[in-house]
Amino acid sequence: MRREIRLEKKVVSENDRLAKELAERFRAAGILAVNLMGSPGAGKTSLLEETSRRLGGELRLAAIEGDLATDRDALRLRRAGMAARQINTGQGCHLSAVQVAEALDAFDGPGRPINLDSLDVLFIENVGNLVCPAQFDLGERRRVVVASTPEGDDKPIKYPVVFHTADCVVLNKTDLLEATGFSCEAFRQYVRGLAPKARILELSCRTGEGLEAWLDWLRAERASAKKG
Repeated sequence: MRREIRLEKKVVSENDRLAKELAERFRAAGILAVNLMGSPGAGKTSLLEETSRRLGGELRLAAIEGDLATDRDALRLRRAGMAARQINTGQGCHLSAVQVAEALDAFDGPGRPINLDSLDVLFIENVGNLVCPAQFDLGERRRVVVASTPEGDDKPIKYPVVFHTADCVVLNKTDLLEATGFSCEAFRQYVRGLAPKARILELSCRTGEGLEAWLDWLRAERASAKKG
């Protein structure tokens, strides 16, 4: 049992070392790196699709896609106009700093690294999971948690760690509020209790309602990242 604990600490420690290197690469390039986390089906990829369609002509965007299997989400983003690199983790429940680094270094194919200086925003869409991703730093500047109304308004208190680390919480699928009986007030209170400074944005990727506030948040964070 002790060996397992020591091994876990060693893995996290090595991840943190690599994450610091990634953070410096992102800082030097002046780009906004966003670690996007959430449950399967919350709408992470849909949010990035709409972001690309609405912001792609203004900011240079790219994404690293984490999934257990298939490249379906990366293909979706490319069709929406965003450069994307897929990472398949097999049975892994989260992305690691080494996986992100390897993806950056082979973004356009083996031996063809992405030019970070040519980007404004890099999204790292983590594996659909509300537990493990919160424990692994990927060198990101901002952490965003995507939740959705069908998941229930008590999600934050059921999975407090990931919400506690969030800089921004996006509540998606607000067009289903009436059908789900979701309480926005309760959700906000739960989030505020865990992350008082986190920005809470309510939107619907399907209808487009509320998306402009999300785009404005990205614009402001990108401007801040560019200043260093």
